Amino acid sequence: MDPLWIVIAFAFGFAVKQFGLPPLVGFLAAGFALNALGVEGGEILEQIANLGVLLLLFSIGLKLRVKSLFRPEIWAGASLHMLITVVVFGFGLFALSFSGLTYLADIGLKESLLIAFALSFSSTVFAVKILEEKGAMSSSYGRIAIGILIMQDIIAVIFLTFSSGQLPSPWALALIALLVLPTLLKKSPLSTIITKSGHGELLILLGLLIPIVGASLFKLVGLKPDLGALVLGVLLAGHPKAKELSKSMLGFKDLFLVGFFLTIGLSGTPTLEVLGISFLLTLAMPFKIALFFLLLTRFNLRARTATLTSLSLANYSEFGLIVGAAGVANGWIVPEWLVIFALALSLTFVLASPLNMVADRLYVLWHNGLRRFETKTHLPEDEPLELGNTEVIVLGMGRVGAEVYKIMSEKHKLSVAGIDYGKETVSHHLRAKRKVFHGDATSSDFWERILPSSDVRLIILAMTKHSTHMQVIEQLKEKCDEKMIAALCHYEDEIEELKAEGVQVVFNLYAEAGVGFAEQTFQIYKGRGREISPDIQNLPSTE
Repeated sequence: MDPLWIVIAFAFGFAVKQFGLPPLVGFLAAGFALNALGVEGGEILEQIANLGVLLLLFSIGLKLRVKSLFRPEIWAGASLHMLITVVVFGFGLFALSFSGLTYLADIGLKESLLIAFALSFSSTVFAVKILEEKGAMSSSYGRIAIGILIMQDIIAVIFLTFSSGQLPSPWALALIALLVLPTLLKKSPLSTIITKSGHGELLILLGLLIPIVGASLFKLVGLKPDLGALVLGVLLAGHPKAKELSKSMLGFKDLFLVGFFLTIGLSGTPTLEVLGISFLLTLAMPFKIALFFLLLTRFNLRARTATLTSLSLANYSEFGLIVGAAGVANGWIVPEWLVIFALALSLTFVLASPLNMVADRLYVLWHNGLRRFETKTHLPEDEPLELGNTEVIVLGMGRVGAEVYKIMSEKHKLSVAGIDYGKETVSHHLRAKRKVFHGDATSSDFWERILPSSDVRLIILAMTKHSTHMQVIEQLKEKCDEKMIAALCHYEDEIEELKAEGVQVVFNLYAEAGVGFAEQTFQIYKGRGREISPDIQNLPSTE
């Protein structure tokens, strides 16, 4: 990989970030620029891109709860959307075969349905990057979007397995033995290795090794390598160090995914006719968005959740390229369709990026019309919350938030309620007899569900991501403008940003941790201190 490529990728990524867009848009543009300079993607770049996708799927698996895939809005929503898209797009492309356009003229109904199938997927890579940029990976709509994408990925893997004409090796059945891994994890050698790898370079190296081993194992028995990385991530999700392992891979995953976006931009030089067909496919994207919205609201999702989920999926997928490559390899479609897929994918990435960054504003603008599609019944987590005489709300009930809750309620005798988006965390606190509710505080609908809210005087933001705090503050501006707001942060520039948004109390967790540590040490030294209770130290992860 030429150093010039890295310079160009950085320059384009840095430039678009100054306009409030995700750097991935710049990386795509860098790929097109390199292509214009005559650069072709080589084997090294392809390997970097593949490793980036493996790490992405592994990190998703580490945060995934398998039972969430069995929710109707996920498995049925993904399946119905794919079926309807294939039928509508397939017959639409077949009708266009009579238009005289070169690459459409010779396709029959079977070829049209195959192309439509390739176009029915949404990009996992894009959605995860956008959700991370917005701090919405663990939000209600973020979890639903990821679930739908994983269902699509599973369907793609099944198709690719059978389209190759070669059934998986009989040894693939032996992989069923991996299902016992979570049960044996606490006492297995792998668990010991993970635990004793520490917190530095060994853990990072292990995070690289595990998905590669999983991919190699699945490839060895004739299954898609990407699926191996995802499966091992899911099986390790229950390990105590799963969250730390995922965080340790964050920088490497993002770095290798730069190669993925460059690869898309370098995929080929389009002719005018190819460009025209790609634009035509891009114009069909609103249908996919509207169909997702309609299906999700039929499964009792609120309009806002359905809107933001649909916009997260408003693109074509890298799996479309893979499905297309399988079609070319089998002689079902001409090779030029790969360039069409790549260009349509790139165009939807570029258009969907700014669209997702202003998604909340678009919902506020159109919410009256969108709410007409809501059903009369809602999911349990969308029902109104009765907070009673609550004076203080703590958003984020991890270790820090739980300690804030405890001090406010036990030491200062205030009426406190905790809010967290992690159901396991909420269940933990409910067992401890604390008043904690499940909810997504970044949603405008969430604040409308709080009944009554007149007694609330203080809102404390104790979540893990600054971008999530900023989204919450955006909602509080309109609905809780008379409440006092306090927030945690990690960096100096975040302090200024929070204060500029009207936050009255900002606590720098890193800079001021030493003060609390010194105070507690002094009190224990004098015999008057107290230790944090074990039930708070062992809180489950909220991400």
